[in-house]
Amino acid sequence: MKSWSKSAAISVLWLTFGIAWSVGHAGDRFETERLAMVKEIEADVQLTSMSLGREMLDPRVLQAMASVPRHRLVPEQELDAAYENRPLPIGHGQTISQPYIVAIMTDLLDTTPDSRVLEIGTGSGYQAAILAELVGQVYTMEIIEPLGKLARRNLNKLGYDNIRVRIGDGYYGWEEYAPFDAIVVTAAASHIPPPLIKQLKPGGRMIIPVGSRFMVQQLVLIEKDRDGKIITRQILPVRFVPLTGSR
Repeated sequence: MKSWSKSAAISVLWLTFGIAWSVGHAGDRFETERLAMVKEIEADVQLTSMSLGREMLDPRVLQAMASVPRHRLVPEQELDAAYENRPLPIGHGQTISQPYIVAIMTDLLDTTPDSRVLEIGTGSGYQAAILAELVGQVYTMEIIEPLGKLARRNLNKLGYDNIRVRIGDGYYGWEEYAPFDAIVVTAAASHIPPPLIKQLKPGGRMIIPVGSRFMVQQLVLIEKDRDGKIITRQILPVRFVPLTGSR
């Protein structure tokens, strides 16, 4: 479990200042909105620190949130709302997740720069892009073909060469590249898919919303210890679109 000291908090402030300077000098007209979004995420983390088990997020995660151009991954009609801390529709009955949720799910995975991560539910590619800033390789699956193709184009345009997109049923995972150091599921499942548990490396973590569309869903953290034993912990109530495909 992460616990950040006062010196770490100061480092985050300096990190945010550095990001603001670099982004501003890049001429990004969305810089103010993006940095305000990061500040709002930090405030929400403080409010939910008891549930999360941490008072602040890894500075690397905050840097990724401040770096990825969310406005490039939302529909044109949602452009003005790109950095609001809420989910946005992306078509086909799907949404791009709330930035706060993306940030905490990413942080709870405890990844390292050489991690291999599987994402189920590519959507527009935002979560995959955040992960790609932090890990060695991202494998992401999307069952809705038009979304998968759009995400692949968008991520290629953004220059992410460490993301591989597959169109298919994420319930069964991506066995070809297993085992994974971490797995993130961005849609609510009625239960934890056994194929994903199998494809999680010993010592790895998975984060997944569990529950039905019409009931309270819980964000669940799954840890597989070195002996293969599974430990689960409910983090906090959430609301996601349902996982489609086999169940």
